[in-house]
Amino acid sequence: MLKHTVLNSIPPLPFPQGDSNRNIIMWMDHRAASQVERINRTRHQVLKFVGGVMSVEMQPPKLLWLKENLRESCWDKAGHFFDLPDFLSWKATGIMARSLCPLVCKWTYSADGGWDESFWKKINLEDFVADNYCKIGTQVLSPGDPLGKGLTPEAAKELGLPAGIAVAASLIDAHAGGLGVIGADVKGYNLPCENQPITSRLAVICGTSSCHMGISPDPIFVPGIWGPYFSAMVPGLWLNEGGQSVTGKLIEHVVQGHAAYPELQAKASARFQSIYTYLNSHLDSIKKSLPVGFLTVDLHVWPDFHGNRSPLADLTLKGMVTGLRLSHNLDDLALLYLATVQAIALGTRHILETMEEAGHSISTLFLCGGLSKNPLFVQMHADITGLPVVLSQEVESVLVGAAILGACASGDFTSVREAMARMGKVGKVVFPKPEEKRFYDKKYKVFLKLVEHQKEYAAIMNEDI
Repeated sequence: MLKHTVLNSIPPLPFPQGDSNRNIIMWMDHRAASQVERINRTRHQVLKFVGGVMSVEMQPPKLLWLKENLRESCWDKAGHFFDLPDFLSWKATGIMARSLCPLVCKWTYSADGGWDESFWKKINLEDFVADNYCKIGTQVLSPGDPLGKGLTPEAAKELGLPAGIAVAASLIDAHAGGLGVIGADVKGYNLPCENQPITSRLAVICGTSSCHMGISPDPIFVPGIWGPYFSAMVPGLWLNEGGQSVTGKLIEHVVQGHAAYPELQAKASARFQSIYTYLNSHLDSIKKSLPVGFLTVDLHVWPDFHGNRSPLADLTLKGMVTGLRLSHNLDDLALLYLATVQAIALGTRHILETMEEAGHSISTLFLCGGLSKNPLFVQMHADITGLPVVLSQEVESVLVGAAILGACASGDFTSVREAMARMGKVGKVVFPKPEEKRFYDKKYKVFLKLVEHQKEYAAIMNEDI
């Protein structure tokens, strides 16, 4: 079996080991910061299709890090480098073909021009050019295209399924989530997007991180937003992808790191509730006559604890909290949790406004992923962006997107768009509360001031003394 290095799964050991049983780099691993800085200094033309600045979460900087740090133990021995979805389809079918989606979104592949030889040479990864791109993909298929003869007997045995079941060329998980929600029939829900094209919808896939998927018939170049990518999610349409590097992980970090967390765990457990259900009810109990969101009038969070993916594309940014008090009880934990949820929604508004300034016209949000199960998170996104939020009937929309691809590969549908319209269903609609708009407009002004001040502080500290 060829050795492989999969990008986008389990995190590696903290120190380079070169162990081929641990040859995986997680998407949120930022160790290649110096490599991506060098790549961005080239100002190569491919960068205009990633928002002008490549993210450390993409594959070229990770590959360059491997070459520079694990040359003998990994780089020289690797037979192929895969993104996780392509690795899984290869294991299922034995077919080496790559999906257009990950190659375009993470590897700088062009849907019409293929690989750019000059880019790989410019960043000192000419190895790929020399072997005719054999290690990163020579055959490229569109998502939903059938792969070979389907599930191999070996894979079928491991999965307990019949051999030959159709397997489709894949999508990145977030893109599958977008596919699963964005095409739903919204007739009868009094939504502004009902009589508008699908391009008026923004899919937000929110889990450990959040991805904001906006589509357009023509390419739109948005500074700090990945893309435009042709046919990377919906065939025939261009995709722009905004994102927040940590959202679910940030909420978990803030809550679990608080002194009152053990008390929260005990009280939630006594009620047989999740900690977030308990926190939401606790906020309701302390809000008195005010709307719950107003509890953070003097507590503000900048959420980039792991750098900013969009729209500032600055991995050096850090998290900020202003308004802390000299107490650490459960009320304080609940308020910090609320302010963090609001900060994430304010970040979505920042991304949304940047996309609209560049030419997108968004009237409705479609949320899916683990965080969309949290009603507070959903309501804050509606109130802070001022847009209605559609939730899918099927909570696990990433699985719906994967099923859409499989249904196309099996021939049950003739196109991805047909499958999207038939398989995506509206579950619930959450509307913004217009009476709270003024409060969140002020919170947004503070939000933007926070990052402005952080940059000022950095400039002061970098001055020559």
